[in-house]
Amino acid sequence: MQQWIRFVQRNGAVGFGFLIDAQPAGLSPQTAARDLPSDGADANALPHPPGTAATVADGALAADLACHRPGGQVQVCTGNLFTQWEPTELALPLADLALLCPVIPTKMIGLWNNFHALATKNGDADPAVPLYFLKAPNAWLAPGADIRAPAGYDGRVVYEGELGLVIGRRCHQVREEEADDYLFGLTCINDVTALSVLNEDPSFAQWTRAKGFDTFGPFGPCVVRGLDWSTLQIRTLVNGRERQNFPASDMILPPARIISLISRELTLEPGDIIACGTSVGVLPIKPGTRIDVVIDGVGTLSNRLA
Repeated sequence: MQQWIRFVQRNGAVGFGFLIDAQPAGLSPQTAARDLPSDGADANALPHPPGTAATVADGALAADLACHRPGGQVQVCTGNLFTQWEPTELALPLADLALLCPVIPTKMIGLWNNFHALATKNGDADPAVPLYFLKAPNAWLAPGADIRAPAGYDGRVVYEGELGLVIGRRCHQVREEEADDYLFGLTCINDVTALSVLNEDPSFAQWTRAKGFDTFGPFGPCVVRGLDWSTLQIRTLVNGRERQNFPASDMILPPARIISLISRELTLEPGDIIACGTSVGVLPIKPGTRIDVVIDGVGTLSNRLA
């Protein structure tokens, strides 16, 4: 199992790598910006979104990861996460870093009505194809950063804890039996929704607007490879109180079928994310509320509604 992160140091230097429990022989614990790799030609090689400033405020210090991995560090890499990467001679302490979104998607595809329990509760039929909406890059939010509703919006905001599929290869018209070859790894997602907007206009359901506000797409803290998705449990904690707890195995459409069917209609690029949908337990939240999406083996995605 590999856990990949993107990070920023206090001096603003950014990087990416995978988590290690201890410092292997020969690695240097240097943290100077000049020691970090700076080559690369695309968003997932230079790990920070274009046009944004890399500061520790962009993400939470990786304290939770460090607590679960005593002495934990990140093995710094260079290159491109999805095509060719190489480890450097640097290993940095997790406790000295802030987390960024682990990848930079071109889009996030969110599924509706993809869990049996919620479909049964709502009286909805099982869909034969993915019922989906899109979130754009303006919505991405790093672990630990604040969710912020637009000025003037005072309607309901709800959380939705979900499992995310991270695409690793360009994916177009892929057969279901091939789809696993295009799945890079798994991550945690909070599909934040401005619920009051969704059906505000009775003539047009506003899925893009309700789901796509700035900061309404938190995901992370890692992208994890080597896990069996069907064994995972998705939990959502609201101010420490469990509000969602459901098995990934309750999905109506499994990941390979989701990837295959969506790829017939939309080309998926490396780093793109599919949010597999949520289940029962979604509720409105108030400003000041902390939401933790917890998937054992993947991590804890923590954000607060400002």
